[in-house]
Amino acid sequence: MSLDNLAQKKADFFTQGWCQFESDPSLLNWIESALPVAQSLVIDPDNAKWLRCGDTWFAGVNILPNANDGSVGSGSALGGDAVNFIAQALGLSEFDWDKAQVSICYPGYPQRMSIEKEAAFKFRRDRDAAHVDGLLPEGPNRRRFLREWHGFVLAIPLLDYDNDASPFVIWEGSHEVVRGAFESLFLNHSPEDWSSIDVTERYHNTRQKILDTCRRVEIVAKPGEAYLVHRLALHGVAPWKASQDSICKQRMICYFRPETGVIEQWLNAP
Repeated sequence: MSLDNLAQKKADFFTQGWCQFESDPSLLNWIESALPVAQSLVIDPDNAKWLRCGDTWFAGVNILPNANDGSVGSGSALGGDAVNFIAQALGLSEFDWDKAQVSICYPGYPQRMSIEKEAAFKFRRDRDAAHVDGLLPEGPNRRRFLREWHGFVLAIPLLDYDNDASPFVIWEGSHEVVRGAFESLFLNHSPEDWSSIDVTERYHNTRQKILDTCRRVEIVAKPGEAYLVHRLALHGVAPWKASQDSICKQRMICYFRPETGVIEQWLNAP
């Protein structure tokens, strides 16, 4: 990657909360090893538990059996422009890759689940299930707490798909809105106490502010390409709108969300 290209990617990432990388031979080589493994996982009866939304979404959280260097089986480690950018622009290189999520959407996504309240389904359908990773709902009242502090989200498409086949959605600039909201919430608390603080109201109010004020963007990428999302960015998945006549029958993406530091870096790192 040239210095000019690196500078532009940094500007995109830190201003918009995401950036995209062109086709990379290193990722194409990685996909050669990862794709057949991912496909075998999807058809394994033991993994049917990951089907959601009326069998229109295979969630596949942390299901890919990759090694700490990102390699799958005897394949190559994760590398290329996106990984180099993470090291150069984010200053993150000495960490273990988490087991990747294999997320697949199918025609008709989303359908309402029997356990899903009508309001929750409408939010998934009409607002792309917009969320910030790591702020997890717990208990019968779905109170949210900071339970995971990822360094970033790296998305690697495994198959080609149509633009309307449930693309990834991000609200540009939302990462700084989230940062400001949680800086004030955590201001008088030690980082070691952050995970015990109920953030539900702050989270919901901040999410609504973002939905009202930030630009919604759909991201589509082909195998060999990748996109990097800021850990604090509000994001989600759009409903499947591809034509029934489309040859596209699924949208399969690997998502890596490694924890790369201590909890305070979730809020304070660039």
